[in-house]
Amino acid sequence: MMQKRTYFMPAMSMIGPGVLADVGREILGLGLSKALLVTDKVLGKAGVVKKLTDVLDAAGVEYVIYDDVQPNPTCANVHNGLKALKDNGCDLIISLGGGSPQDCAKGVSILATNGGDIKEYEGVFKSKLKGMPIVAINTTAGTASDVTINYVITDEERHVKMVMVDKNSLATISVNDPELMVLKPASLTAATGMDALTHSIEAYITKGAYSLTDALALESIRLIAASLQKAVENGTDLEARSMMAYGSFISGMSFSNCGLGAVHSLAHQLGGVYNLPHGVCNAILLPHVTRFNASACGEKLRDVAQAMGVDTTGMSTEEANIAAVDAIEKLSKAVGIPAGLAELGVKEEKLAEMADLALVDPCLPGNPRAVSKEDAIALYKAAM
Repeated sequence: MMQKRTYFMPAMSMIGPGVLADVGREILGLGLSKALLVTDKVLGKAGVVKKLTDVLDAAGVEYVIYDDVQPNPTCANVHNGLKALKDNGCDLIISLGGGSPQDCAKGVSILATNGGDIKEYEGVFKSKLKGMPIVAINTTAGTASDVTINYVITDEERHVKMVMVDKNSLATISVNDPELMVLKPASLTAATGMDALTHSIEAYITKGAYSLTDALALESIRLIAASLQKAVENGTDLEARSMMAYGSFISGMSFSNCGLGAVHSLAHQLGGVYNLPHGVCNAILLPHVTRFNASACGEKLRDVAQAMGVDTTGMSTEEANIAAVDAIEKLSKAVGIPAGLAELGVKEEKLAEMADLALVDPCLPGNPRAVSKEDAIALYKAAM
């Protein structure tokens, strides 16, 4: 029998090559007067910000640029963004970038209507009021922050990545134009793409999964498995970029509404303590955590293996589980993900500390198998 569900997604989602050109018209339709454009300096130097501002200028949309967002956005980034918003009388936020500007914009949005310190919103559904409207424009295919109710902010004092799950942070308009993703570096394409794959696999096996999120997660896995290596090897392949944009988008629609698991719980701590790229951490941890979870997944990893192009006909459940992990490792290696955490400078003396933090991470309760501190340490060690 169908269970009660509440499904969250933006009021409007725009996706496909060239869709950026339509953004100005849609922003005018919101009836707001001035936007804070939240982005980073890398995108400014690459000319991506100008592509958007040309559209805004042509439509007559007024804006102020705030481009100080760090790769792992900090509390200071959020509060400085809020100051820029207030100082300039902005009533709309436009976020341009990957997960970092998107997450920072969400934090600014929540504080703009709820007040307080961003640290107060760590956890699940902590805000009372809907955030300021956000038009979230993606430049990578990975985090899907443009379509989710999740965002992550680094507390630079505690060296902790704070996970916020908050329906009030959801963007008003989500924009995914694959033309903005063309020519992104291969390493960034690989990391964000493996992040999207991690979202989909964790969403498919999480305790909160249900029929709709399952359908989205499996299709996302299929799209990413078929297109990520192509996008990494040829950054101008617009078809591969389009498939990745779509795969990331529906992955976000899935995990935002059912949850994640231990991969993200463990990866968040690596980002907080070592300031490492989130997608790379996920990619390194994913096969090890999937292998750990296999006994609690029933036949679901068989579905994952098949979505990744493996013919599991005649395989036992255990064989299909192994095939799924092998397929993950094969793709990760093919796109150039580092083999282990040690290559990123992770030290064993920090593992126990990170394990403690992972056990209280909001993503962990969704994991299909219970995780103890000893398990978490062992998973870190396996990924070294």
